[in-house]
Amino acid sequence: MEDLLEQFDRIVIFDTETTGIEFGRDEIIELGAVCLGTEGETDSMNCLLRLTDGRVLPPFITELTGITDAQLAAEGVEKEEASRQFCRLLDGAERPLLVAYNAQFDLNFLYYFLRPFQRLDVLKAARFLDALTVYRDRRDYPHKLCNAIAAYGLEDQAVNSHRAVDDARAAAMLLFAMAAEKNDLLQYLDLFGYNARYGVSGRKISSVTYRAQPYQRTRPLYELSADTL
Repeated sequence: MEDLLEQFDRIVIFDTETTGIEFGRDEIIELGAVCLGTEGETDSMNCLLRLTDGRVLPPFITELTGITDAQLAAEGVEKEEASRQFCRLLDGAERPLLVAYNAQFDLNFLYYFLRPFQRLDVLKAARFLDALTVYRDRRDYPHKLCNAIAAYGLEDQAVNSHRAVDDARAAAMLLFAMAAEKNDLLQYLDLFGYNARYGVSGRKISSVTYRAQPYQRTRPLYELSADTL
């Protein structure tokens, strides 16, 4: 983990809760993020977001997250305010790293979320790390965040609650645990694995290399990628 902290002047781990899985159509309903330093968390943000007028939450999202339409109406902030709070975490960073568990999903939603407010510049300088890609190289299926938490014995510190800042903190703890297990996280920068059966979901990120990742562990993905570049 020291290698990441030395290379980047800001590490932001974030998570989104959304109305569904359709990038550009579904909406973020909760955005949470934490900044990491050598001593752990240094800053954070967490916002519920009001829905666009006329939209309501699908029942299964309320069941999954516990978030309700009434809660969003009463506690949610406007989308522009949430975008400002997120971008504040990256203000002044010359070498930022954005991390998420299943980063392809969250970064696609973040892109469509920031675009109307002309805040995409914060993504241009960033490099990206997908904690899910690393975990797939470390453990066989299943690969949900809750499985990773259990695999690393983090149940007393982290929970996959399907609430944004909780899951961002869980991913941060997982990142420290994976780095302690094997110090190769730098090899995964801008390298996202995907299931060959389903392909890459959403808009590809131009700075990211995508490679099919085996269902069962073989060689690390960065070694497999080197064979095919």
